[in-house]
Amino acid sequence: MPARTGKQYLAGLREQPREVWFRGERVKDVTTHPGLARGATAIASLYDQQCDPRYRARMTFTSPKSGDPLGLSFIIPRTREDLENRRVMMLNWARTTCGMMGRSPDFMNVHFAAWAGAADYFGHDKPEYGENMRRYYDYISENDLVLTHSLINLQRSRTVSGMFNLEEGTALQAVKETSAGVIVKGARVLATLGPFADEIAVYSPRLGRHTESHSPFALNFSIPCATPGLKFLCRDSFDYGQSHFDHPLGSRFEEMDCVVFFDDVLVPWDRVFIYGDVDRLNEAPNITSTSSHTAHQGAAKNLAKCELVLGVALLMSETLGNAHLPHTQERIGELMMYTELMRACIRAGEADAKLNEWGVMTPASLPVETTRNLFMTAYPKMAEIIQLLGSSSLMILPTEADFQSPMAPHIEQYLATEGSNARDRVKLFHLAWDIACSSFGQRQVLYERFFASDPLTRARALASTYPKQELKDRVLEFLNRDDHIS
Repeated sequence: MPARTGKQYLAGLREQPREVWFRGERVKDVTTHPGLARGATAIASLYDQQCDPRYRARMTFTSPKSGDPLGLSFIIPRTREDLENRRVMMLNWARTTCGMMGRSPDFMNVHFAAWAGAADYFGHDKPEYGENMRRYYDYISENDLVLTHSLINLQRSRTVSGMFNLEEGTALQAVKETSAGVIVKGARVLATLGPFADEIAVYSPRLGRHTESHSPFALNFSIPCATPGLKFLCRDSFDYGQSHFDHPLGSRFEEMDCVVFFDDVLVPWDRVFIYGDVDRLNEAPNITSTSSHTAHQGAAKNLAKCELVLGVALLMSETLGNAHLPHTQERIGELMMYTELMRACIRAGEADAKLNEWGVMTPASLPVETTRNLFMTAYPKMAEIIQLLGSSSLMILPTEADFQSPMAPHIEQYLATEGSNARDRVKLFHLAWDIACSSFGQRQVLYERFFASDPLTRARALASTYPKQELKDRVLEFLNRDDHIS
């Protein structure tokens, strides 16, 4: 099947009903369920772009196997041009969602493209695992599937640091091997996009070293979301059923986060990529370059988000007539700085890209990984800037229904400004509220704080990879310079 339309994507969800729980009830159809349906529609709109004649050339590439047009985020990049074309595609999707769907399908597509390019890594000791990876990549790319993923094990205690605290009966682990596959049991978080995905990928960014040679916790596999025993438990929805006027972001881009329970789930052997090998699991992100590729995708999402917040801030200042004030200019200048830093890091990653040992063109690690560190602290500050610029105007928010009521003449008279009529003002500030103050907006702040792990872990990761010796040598050379003038 070539790149799917939105209609085909939604039909695929209905054809494979999965066990999704929401507010104590099992969801029969995620494409029609209140609180979920409009999130599915948002994903469908991305797929429609692939088949729109206006966008297809920028959104697809020709499959080397079938000759069909495939989604461009599935490409295994071999040149810098491939990276640039993929970024154009990813940025187009990110701008469509205003950067508010952090786990749009291109995230996992990029991930598996990098893994498929390095399939021999997975087959080092087990050749069948490398072949599994190649076949699976062909399957998801040729069928244009949507993947969610779960990285982190739940834990009863944090007496041991974070994800290294693996507890029997809680953390996901293999409990039995059969001729058909391995049976797994436990729980994982956080399956963002879970109700809207065709398949779920299970892996870990790293796992604690164990004394045993084969750890039941070291797992990397993918299975259909409709697999028996697989259960998705949704948090409450931030789509309250309101109009796009009243809730412009939450009514469109609720991507949903889930806890995933694996109740003796069978993972067929042909869906296993790593099993038991802790070192291979731990080293996969760096050696296969998946970390750099997903950082490249995340940076495109971040740029789209920066552009939205900056654009809203500019319109707010024009509407309120305070764009000339120094404190407004200072705050908007900060938003401009974040936007251009994000753009510069993306381009630097592409300009300095190199082929990795698997022949995959890989964005330069430092600039694209830096975007992850930057956005952890930048995005909460960006939301705060919207609050500061909006001030009490963020509280003066009649609903769309109020404009159809007897109060409409009063609203039009008293809420208009020199730069805007009342309706346009209120509509804009509903968007600002949804960015910076609503439950949807605060979920976005929390998400960006921990999107790429916690700040300390990210700082340590950057420090461990940064080329420090050259800088130290330069300083020592200066200190030892003989500037004696004869």
